[in-house]
Amino acid sequence: MAMPRPTAAQLAYGSCTVFLSTLAMLLLSQTSSGVGIAIIAVAALALGLLVAMTVPLPKRRPAAVEQPAPEEPVRASVPAPAPEPVRERAVS
Repeated sequence: MAMPRPTAAQLAYGSCTVFLSTLAMLLLSQTSSGVGIAIIAVAALALGLLVAMTVPLPKRRPAAVEQPAPEEPVRASVPAPAPEPVRERAVS
């Protein structure tokens, strides 16, 4: 089973998260050691990955199924028979 490719939204959100979180953590911690910078970089990458994986994926639409037209009541297309003239019976 092939792994799905990331969407453009996932790449954008993940990259922005890595960049901004790295910048914020470096400015807030004011670290200058290599170990501190490495820890911040790994934490920013993990946070970016987490954000990228939680971006909602586009929903796949099911194939369009043709809906049958609603049934209308059947109407008689044959005209009603014409009334016959009344015949009088002879009284016997």
